[in-house]
Amino acid sequence: MRRELKTGIGMTSARTRERLLKRLRDSGIRDSGVLDAIRQVPRHLFVEEALASRAYEDIALPIGHGQTISQPYVVALMTQALCAGERLRRVLEIGTGCGYQTAVLACIADEVFTVERIASLYRQTRNRLFDLRYRNVQFLHGDGFAGWTDHAPYDGILATAAAETVPEPLLEQIGVGGRVVMPVGQDSTQRLVIVQRTAEGYERREIESVKFVRLMSGTS
Repeated sequence: MRRELKTGIGMTSARTRERLLKRLRDSGIRDSGVLDAIRQVPRHLFVEEALASRAYEDIALPIGHGQTISQPYVVALMTQALCAGERLRRVLEIGTGCGYQTAVLACIADEVFTVERIASLYRQTRNRLFDLRYRNVQFLHGDGFAGWTDHAPYDGILATAAAETVPEPLLEQIGVGGRVVMPVGQDSTQRLVIVQRTAEGYERREIESVKFVRLMSGTS
């Protein structure tokens, strides 16, 4: 899905975004659709104005509520692992946060369903993405451990918070051939994991070490 987005000035300029894309390519991000999505999405509009000058650095930034906007490399890596070079029809995101990862997913999938447990973030981000004209995203204020059964099965499920194991409801909601991408492990030993569903069961592999906030149950 292509969109005309604000170019920005200064540290949010197109030139600054291209420098970020070069860093991502140098780090091993090769999927042209993912790189195009990173180019399109205006990351400076997903952080506080005081941090906008750092929006296109390859770093995580705070967004309040004890949450962060993920490092662009990690966003690109997870998205690349999720789509594996294919156009996805239906994707579930666990942990909407500020909506940056959501917007990237909206560029590479036909439909995105996203779940956020923190009510204030849910409302704020829903309004932000509506203002930015992302019309292929649906939002739920709910418990990420439960997923969103109403729209299953999904071609891909991406979680932006870490759990000790991949929650069983998420495995059940993935379609055959689809994959779950999420950080798994304890706070100090998290690994980015891909679990693909096959006709015979599930295949799991690890990508690399990561550091995410914990996936919490319930809502607030």
